[in-house]
Amino acid sequence: MDTMKSARKNETGEVGSDLSEQIKAATKDNHVRAENTQLMLSYQKGEITLVQYKVLLCSLYEIYRALEDEMDRNASHPAVAPIYFPQELSRVESLERDLEHFFGSEWRKRVIVPAATQRYGQRLRQIGRENPELLVAHAYTRYLGDLSGGQVLGKITQKSLGLSSKEGLSFFHFPGVSSPNRFKQLYRSRMNSIELTEKEKAAVLEEAVQAFELNIQVFDDLQKMLSVATESADQHKDRSPAAVLPSSSIVQFTVGLCVALATIGVGMYAL
Repeated sequence: MDTMKSARKNETGEVGSDLSEQIKAATKDNHVRAENTQLMLSYQKGEITLVQYKVLLCSLYEIYRALEDEMDRNASHPAVAPIYFPQELSRVESLERDLEHFFGSEWRKRVIVPAATQRYGQRLRQIGRENPELLVAHAYTRYLGDLSGGQVLGKITQKSLGLSSKEGLSFFHFPGVSSPNRFKQLYRSRMNSIELTEKEKAAVLEEAVQAFELNIQVFDDLQKMLSVATESADQHKDRSPAAVLPSSSIVQFTVGLCVALATIGVGMYAL
């Protein structure tokens, strides 16, 4: 199995036995691809827009709701228990606060769930029911990624959107983690202590690759939706030069079109 072979060597060519090292090696190429999606490149350049951020929050909410539902349900599973840190890591409540800030008290009725996001959530719920040990791959790639880049991305978001306070940025903050670096060391140590058969370990490594691929699909899906929505909004403005829409109306139109595209996309991406 190619993933297993690539995971057995670290950057110096030496064999690594720790699960965290093997996941890092197995997903190296996928990690680079995820960072170079158009949406993430825009983020790194500080070119994120309010519409992009709001739609991204909707996707993150659905992903984390599925992940944390399954982590909670399998909290006593021998592969999940060592890395179960709900007080320190849970993101659902933070995302709910951010969504309420941007969408208002009835935000649940306005959450946009693109097709790729639905597939991601379905995969998490499936493995939670059938193979809970595979949740390790998703929890590791999501939570440690957020801890690593959260502070930087939070500052980029605040500056790009011109936010004067921390409201709308709860997702990036982990009040239960005083030192991200020390906590990541603890998390890796706990994860490396999980007892897995060779077959189970190989499956976890494959799932880690799949986790990155699912993230890439989510980013690409969001970018395509936003690109089409922006073009349609521009065309709408061009046809009515005498009656320029207020910025709030343009945002509502764009988000509304994203909902329609997501609905169509469900059929296109159905498993």
